Amino acid sequence: MSQIKQSIAEKLIQIKAIKLQPANPFTWASGWKSPIYCDNRLTLSFPKVRDFIRDEFVRQIQEHYPEVEVIAGVATGAIAQGVLVAQALNLPFVYVRPSAKAHGMGNQIEGHLPKGKKVVVIEDLISTGGSSLKAVEALREADAHILGMLATFTYDFPLAQNNFKSAKCPLIVLSDYHALLDYAKAVNYVEEEYLETLKEWRENPSQWQQ
Repeated sequence: MSQIKQSIAEKLIQIKAIKLQPANPFTWASGWKSPIYCDNRLTLSFPKVRDFIRDEFVRQIQEHYPEVEVIAGVATGAIAQGVLVAQALNLPFVYVRPSAKAHGMGNQIEGHLPKGKKVVVIEDLISTGGSSLKAVEALREADAHILGMLATFTYDFPLAQNNFKSAKCPLIVLSDYHALLDYAKAVNYVEEEYLETLKEWRENPSQWQQ
């Protein structure tokens, strides 16, 4: 799995889905200052990368959750990749909105999901885990049996680790922040002086200052 994590980190950097700017931090929607920005939706524009991620999701699901009956994607970033995975596995697909629609049928879960089905959830990115686990909660409220979640990338914050543990939701990630830093260091993607800054940020992102 470590080799897969390295390969995906490399691909995400190559297509600029991940950008590292320790000297010129990004501002997240939460207001956090961050030396990294990750937009895995860019993978959809690169067929070889898109297929590589899909195939690895499929392999992990077949290995860990062969009993899966439905694939669910977290809106909006994981809808397309979730569909690709469901298609490859010949399984039904649903997706989960952040909240129920305020009009029409008022659905939060879109698609046909019979009660009691065994579900694997696909996510593109894990930060704190809050929005991802809200999707899990919505699926559980619909009487789905959640086998686990698979995500393309995680910052691997201690907060996220605790949140998934508390929610009793197993999480498998294809790549993570540690693999990213290892690759960035190996290819001199960032200057040596910034590597420690990148490590410090992950430990306490909400309080980090440049």
